Amino acid sequence: MAHTYAINHLHVVFSTKHRKPMISPEWENELHAIFHGIAREKKFGIDCSGGMEDHVHVMVQLPAKLDLSRAVQFLKANSSRWAKPRRAGFMWQEGFSAFSVSASGLDQVRRYIGAQKDRHPKMSFEDELRALLRKHGIKWEEQYLLERMPSLRDSNLMRSCTHL
Repeated sequence: MAHTYAINHLHVVFSTKHRKPMISPEWENELHAIFHGIAREKKFGIDCSGGMEDHVHVMVQLPAKLDLSRAVQFLKANSSRWAKPRRAGFMWQEGFSAFSVSASGLDQVRRYIGAQKDRHPKMSFEDELRALLRKHGIKWEEQYLLERMPSLRDSNLMRSCTHL
C-alpha cells in the first residue's frame, strides 16, 4: 500500500501549574483559539476544547506522523508563551492525561468537553480526572494527581520558602 490513512482522536486533559486558577474568563476563549492556531500551524487538528480556570480538555486529531507527546508539547509551550503576558507566572503543570476516542464516541466527548462549566460546580477536577482514568482502565499515582500548591501550614515549607 503506497499511502497511509489514519486519524487518531484523543481526549487530552492538562492543568495549570499547581492547579492554580490562572485561566481568566476574560481571555479563555482566546486561549482556545490559540490552541486551534497552534494545531493548524503544526499540521494536526483540534476538534473541540474547553475547560475551567485551572485545566483544559482538548480533543486532538493526530495524523500518523505526529506523536501525542509532541502535539501536547506544542500546545502547552506555545499557549504558555501567549498567556504569560496576560497572567504573570502562568505555567502548565508537567504531564497530561489522554484517552482514545472512537469515531462512534466523538459526539459524546464533544458534549462532555462542552459541559465543563456545568460539571465543575458539582465535581472537582481531581474527582473528574479519577473518573476518566478509572473509565479507561488507567492506573495512577495519587501523589501526582493531587499535585497542588504546597500548603503554607507546612512548617518545613515556612522555613524554606520566602513566599508562594
